[in-house]
Amino acid sequence: MKGSPFTHLCRQLTVLRPGRADLHTHTTFSDGTHTPAGLVERAIKAGLKAVAITDHDTTAGVEAARAAAGGAIEVIAGVEVTAEFRGAEIHLLGYFVRPGDEPLAAALRDLQESRRERLLEMARRLKASGADVEPGVAALPAEVSLGRRHLARLLIAAGHSRSLHGAFTRWLAGPDIVVVPKRRLAAADAIARICGAGGVASWAHPPANLDLREVEALRAMGLQALECVYPWPSRAHEVRLRQLAKAAGLAVTGGSDSHDPGPATRAIGARTVTLDEVATIRGLAATR
Repeated sequence: MKGSPFTHLCRQLTVLRPGRADLHTHTTFSDGTHTPAGLVERAIKAGLKAVAITDHDTTAGVEAARAAAGGAIEVIAGVEVTAEFRGAEIHLLGYFVRPGDEPLAAALRDLQESRRERLLEMARRLKASGADVEPGVAALPAEVSLGRRHLARLLIAAGHSRSLHGAFTRWLAGPDIVVVPKRRLAAADAIARICGAGGVASWAHPPANLDLREVEALRAMGLQALECVYPWPSRAHEVRLRQLAKAAGLAVTGGSDSHDPGPATRAIGARTVTLDEVATIRGLAATR
């Protein structure tokens, strides 16, 4: 048996729970390491009935995932949009969007271009600090929505770090790196584009100190769901988020936020929602 007993137990449990869906996953079209086909394969092995592809600022992986699924599992077209709300960065998940919708696609293209420019600037700053990964960034495929994880992996490949954690701690946490600005859509604009593409907008991994007034402000902009289930909140936090969602009249979403095969707590299917909760989201999308 590979891995610790806890890891093995987590993997067993993901298979033992029937009728579940993971609504937050990432592929190689953003900063995940799973190809769309590989992600679908893992989702099926985990016993899931549905999985949402929610790459950062791109829907490019959806078509390949659906082709790989071949009807064996429902693949929900999703996206995780980088947005700004009250001066802070937040992420908005879109579900059941039409990937070809031009207003949404245009905004995503702009965000992807900004991400690439940002990473190149970060690479230039890293070079000045003694870590030259600029050629690696320039060589990354144009269709990929880039993020700091790409830099971390390049630092590992170049021998500057042994792990993602080490790369972030040693190289990517300094003020000269993190201050490189990231383009963000205004929350109202992001929600409008998700809804305009036939989708349902959900606030991804909201903070522990979330206030009902903040939720209601976003609901007034068109938010229809709140991500209450994700890897790092405590059970008490999940319960509180569900209470906030109910108080605000929002649907519930959730998922693993999986980027890599490990850790087990963030593996595909490690955090899920019920098919009834998926049906609620689907019903909201059907009204578009």
